[in-house]
Amino acid sequence: MFLTMALLRKGISGKQWIGKYRRPRAVTWQMKRNMLVHLEREAENEYWISRPYMTTEQERGHAAERRAQNWLKIKETKFQKFPEHKYVADHLSHLNTTKTWSS
Repeated sequence: MFLTMALLRKGISGKQWIGKYRRPRAVTWQMKRNMLVHLEREAENEYWISRPYMTTEQERGHAAERRAQNWLKIKETKFQKFPEHKYVADHLSHLNTTKTWSS
């Protein structure tokens, strides 16, 4: 049965561009050119990544002051959004009396 199907088959069954037995795409000169451009770009990126901009001594603690300033800004904005304190004396002030009672 398999031999018969293989010998009598005239084309790719089903959809020709998807599936396990799909038709392979032809490689064009544009595809080759784009692949070369992609590989050259990747090689250049690897070149620049392999060479650090700063030494490890320069890198250690170089942004500590800037990060501290940013943290202070964040902290100040949080405190500005925080509501004022409510004191018990203000909340219960309607219970105060001016007259002193003698027993």
